[in-house]
Amino acid sequence: MTASPSIAQLEDRAVLAVTGADARHFLHNLVTADIGALGDGEARYGALLTPQGKILFDFFILCEGDRFLIDCAADRADQLLQRLMLYRLRAKVEMAREIGLGVAAAWDAAPEVPAGVLMFADPRLGGFGHRLIGAPQALAALANADADAYRARRIASGLAGSDDIGSGEMFPHEANLDQLYGVSFSKGCYVGQEVVSRMQHRGTARSRVVPVAIGGEAQTGTPVMAGERTIGRMLSVAGDHGLALIRLDRAEAARTEGKAIMAGTAEIDVKLPDWAQWATKASEGD
Repeated sequence: MTASPSIAQLEDRAVLAVTGADARHFLHNLVTADIGALGDGEARYGALLTPQGKILFDFFILCEGDRFLIDCAADRADQLLQRLMLYRLRAKVEMAREIGLGVAAAWDAAPEVPAGVLMFADPRLGGFGHRLIGAPQALAALANADADAYRARRIASGLAGSDDIGSGEMFPHEANLDQLYGVSFSKGCYVGQEVVSRMQHRGTARSRVVPVAIGGEAQTGTPVMAGERTIGRMLSVAGDHGLALIRLDRAEAARTEGKAIMAGTAEIDVKLPDWAQWATKASEGD
């Protein structure tokens, strides 16, 4: 039996448009993802960083002919637009927030979409689903699930959202952009590139966002403890699953020592997602 698609309108997302003769070159030299070879209808996940290499904004960039659409957090869309304009200088690009466009997520199967609605495969994980960009009314007509269902699925899969990542708080490796095709290590310079490249080659990313199973009630922002030692903090909670930013070496040391890992009064079990390609060693110090 063929699965039916589940579709949720994501009202916490917004769309920016970047156009002009230099649009591709402008974005390629600014963000972490490789935009240079992006084909029509293809998308990349990526971020704009501080010069110190921390994520200011994470987003999806969809190529639509000579126009690039940026699917980003709605509550930071205006700040992202302002930041992009700061880097424009003499580049032949135009940027604007597309008030008439919204975002939806689809999973279980690829839906049939009407004319005017763009669909692209979520570039982070193969098989995770699709994202749709179109008029909010058209997306609302397609929707048969709510945003909480999508959020719970994302959290269970170990994928950090923009609210988890924040602004100016995490390096791309900590948010797993290196694992989710969100960072190109072969293209030329972009803002913050030196720091990201150094972390990649030295293997210095000890903290990562990981899914956790929660036994009890845990709150967002609660420190994650192994005995008296802080090893991370809770980022999101959806039922008995969550996401946490964890020092993986310290979590491994706690497991080796038989120490419970706690978030407040809730015991949590740190899980490594099946797509993770990193090694973990027990901590030998701070």
